[in-house]
Amino acid sequence: MSGEIQLEELTKKFDEHVAVDGISLDMPAGEFFTLLGPSGCGKTTTLRMVAGFERPTSGRILLDGKDVARTPPHQRNVNTVFQSYALFPHLDVSKNIAFGLKYLRLDKEERNRRVREALELVNLSEFANRKADQLSGGQQQRVALARALVLRPQVLLLDEPLGALDAKLRKSLQVELKGLQAELGITFVFVTHDQEEALTMSDRIAVMNNGHVEQAASPRDIYEAPDTVFVADFLGVSNLLSAEAVGPDGSGCTVRIGGRTFRCQQGALDARGEVRVMIRPERIGIESRSDGASGEERMPGMVERSVFLGGLHEVHVRVLGGELLKATVANDGKPLPFALESGTAVNVHLPPDALRVLKMSEEPQASDAEPAEEETIENVSA
Repeated sequence: MSGEIQLEELTKKFDEHVAVDGISLDMPAGEFFTLLGPSGCGKTTTLRMVAGFERPTSGRILLDGKDVARTPPHQRNVNTVFQSYALFPHLDVSKNIAFGLKYLRLDKEERNRRVREALELVNLSEFANRKADQLSGGQQQRVALARALVLRPQVLLLDEPLGALDAKLRKSLQVELKGLQAELGITFVFVTHDQEEALTMSDRIAVMNNGHVEQAASPRDIYEAPDTVFVADFLGVSNLLSAEAVGPDGSGCTVRIGGRTFRCQQGALDARGEVRVMIRPERIGIESRSDGASGEERMPGMVERSVFLGGLHEVHVRVLGGELLKATVANDGKPLPFALESGTAVNVHLPPDALRVLKMSEEPQASDAEPAEEETIENVSA
């Protein structure tokens, strides 16, 4: 079983609206690949083209080297799980899972064996005879997964399948879903707008915006080394500071922020003129002004707000120049070295290896014109 997907200059237009604009992506076999982006960015349209529910305007969709862009859905060895599971409420769990098998012309014994294996895979063996509408949301999600996996697809497409679940259950099933994919070795292509889901489960992430792929890389690279302002702003909490890049500085770049000079060692170090400088909250140091810490890499500020979030404190600091920075201080069980109450004068420490220069560019805004899913029985069973 392989399952490698390659998208080559894939484009989809709806009248004058370009939903997907010439994207090219490689999704290696056996990888958990996530399409991440805001509503209307083109991620669901891309998934529907891979599934065969939408025909591309142009471009190619290669499945193990064969172009399937014009191949009907039922002739592609892929299956789809939707956010709305579209189970048959009048059928029990076993019959829901077995529904698609009738098109494979298997004998009764083989059908039953596959259903039993699928039930065991998603830990629902004891619910085999229960009606679908008697299950919890998490159990229904497992049935939908089993119904897709029982057909043994090369590729499983998942369109925000956890979106209807509560936060605690979502976190639990994120881990389960990643574990299931690793066990089966099937290529998973997962669509979501949830950044935490993408970071938790993915081998690689493609961040989409306005029909384009802004960046495709590992979760760590996407988070720590975003290529564009959009990626930096969309994935995780980031501080994006307006700055002026004034020239090289050994292994880095010198920038001016709020009238002060800082050294940056990450990103577009050859940039000159107006730029954005990014730093993640966990990389910012907060120091008491009364301790006398000053000098390079530091900027004075005033605490506007401090929020206790259990494992950490999130501190909002208004710095020289008027920018608002968000910093985090880990909760290690010890008292904070100084008060972080509103009005406290502090210095923020911005280390050079944590400052990333991003060149200015047009930052297209995603539209809401992407068509909604049509979750028909044909789509589910194809």
